[in-house]
Amino acid sequence: MDRWMWVTWPAVGVIVGGLVSGWRFSIWWVLIFLCCCLVAWWVSPWSRGRSKTMSDVMALPDGDRRVIVYWRPGCPYCERLRAALGRRGDDAQWVNIWQDSEAADFVASVNGGNETVPTVVIDGEPHTNPDPRVVLEALAP
Repeated sequence: MDRWMWVTWPAVGVIVGGLVSGWRFSIWWVLIFLCCCLVAWWVSPWSRGRSKTMSDVMALPDGDRRVIVYWRPGCPYCERLRAALGRRGDDAQWVNIWQDSEAADFVASVNGGNETVPTVVIDGEPHTNPDPRVVLEALAP
């Protein structure tokens, strides 16, 4: 999905709401518009707030950046990883590739030119969409 596709979701909600209600205002307009706004927020670059930049993470001591997760909003694989890690995921450094072009370039460089996420760097070695158990093992004290 294009990184700015989130802008069109509310418009889709209005069009679908109009079609469902025969272009008369009804509760369907409101419900469908609100659902589309929710989807728009979920896939927007700001859905989880501002994350760290790649340069911020690289400035940390080596021990604090053993696990770096490159992610983007709206990615179901990123959400799966975040959910599987639970509280342990807070020990990883999360970098949103939509908020940091340097991070997006790095992810593309290790994934054959594609911005495939989640890309997780564990002790300097990149892993594309790894099994959450691998990441949990790396985060273990």
